Amino acid sequence: MLPSLTTRPGEPGDWPDLRTLYAETFTEEELLPVVEALLADDGFGVCSLVALSDGKVVGHIAMTPCGVGKTADAAALLGPLGVRPDAQGQGAGSALVRAGCEAMVDRGFSQVLVLGDPAYYGRFGFRPERDVTPPCPIPDAWKDAWQSMATGAGCTQVKGTLQVPPPWRDPTLWGT
Repeated sequence: MLPSLTTRPGEPGDWPDLRTLYAETFTEEELLPVVEALLADDGFGVCSLVALSDGKVVGHIAMTPCGVGKTADAAALLGPLGVRPDAQGQGAGSALVRAGCEAMVDRGFSQVLVLGDPAYYGRFGFRPERDVTPPCPIPDAWKDAWQSMATGAGCTQVKGTLQVPPPWRDPTLWGT
């Protein structure tokens, strides 16, 4: 466990640390431009959280409000989640997932979706999702990586295609 691990909302002063974090964490994906675009437009309503250890940024998560089918703000998309390589496996990612999901409950979202490792996200209660389809096709091998978790907030789970803001509409982000 990292010393003095805390989470808080992201701030503009975090950008230098986030640029380094994303360069170190996502060596085969270019996710920083997506995060920058999501956070540059307040209209997207993205929840940005950072994990701190001894006052230093060691992780980041974004939670994007999305529609499903024709229902606005029906679900939140978790991602990206990144933790500095030297801080991985020490609780920062777990703290961010929990804090991000709690923030979505507070905002009234009944469902959180993620495209990620089922072994990792399954321990938080995420399960393969079949009723909400991703905004872009995903490879068949990733079928079980498309997951959701009911938050218990407000309404029941919804069905349809996830409606994401423009930064998330690039098919390469979905493996195609």
